[in-house]
Amino acid sequence: MDAHDSPNDPNQPGAPEPGGVPGPEGVPGPEDALEAALHTARALILADLTARDAAGADTVSLVEEAVAHRRWWVAQWPEGTAFVPGLVAQDVQDALLERYGRWPLCPLCPDAEPHALDVEPELGADPHWVCSRSGTVVAPVGGLGTRA
Repeated sequence: MDAHDSPNDPNQPGAPEPGGVPGPEGVPGPEDALEAALHTARALILADLTARDAAGADTVSLVEEAVAHRRWWVAQWPEGTAFVPGLVAQDVQDALLERYGRWPLCPLCPDAEPHALDVEPELGADPHWVCSRSGTVVAPVGGLGTRA
């Protein structure tokens, strides 16, 4: 038997996708949806960190740690896939608070004591950065750089 006859050859029809479980012909499997949600969450948080000049190597490592933690979480509860961006944002925000201080700071209240934005909903789809003092939505998670 040569390498092309191997049942583990990824070029063989029906071979599992690397890192995923094959779905029916041409249909992404559940692993693909979970990974897509994690990649989306990573990209959104990195965009916000970059927009606020906070995307250094240390903070990117915090994002990776948060994504790894949520990979396990969402594998246990696939119905929570839509909640991953907000949860990763909160995880990174908590880790930054412990190491560096509040992030992201509210841009709406420059004269008040500096305070961080909150992620709302705490557990839900379509998370946004919100000023906790005024209740004003500042930007969607991933959209701090596009805020007018």
